[in-house]
Amino acid sequence: MKREAFKMYLKPGYEAEYEKRHAAIWPELKALLSKNGVSDYSIYWDRETNILFAFQKTEGEGGSQDLGTTEIVQKWWDYMADIMEVNPDNSPVSIPLPEVFHMD
Repeated sequence: MKREAFKMYLKPGYEAEYEKRHAAIWPELKALLSKNGVSDYSIYWDRETNILFAFQKTEGEGGSQDLGTTEIVQKWWDYMADIMEVNPDNSPVSIPLPEVFHMD
């Protein structure tokens, strides 16, 4: 199992909306993530910078950010595009973060 972390950018003023949308994450999206080996997925919000820090454990080759070819992920990206910084395809601007320390 791999541990992966990345950061994304939330637009100012959309903190409550971001939480609301994730509290009601679509069951089919959650099932797709699980089916593709994504688990222990958390997203944290840095209030000072509006940076979202995400952490997940993955099995297999990719994580949640590698499922962009699926219809449900593309729909989620479109749904979230108004409140996050996104790329031209509406995928979130996502910067991988290298692990520099881990302790079990």
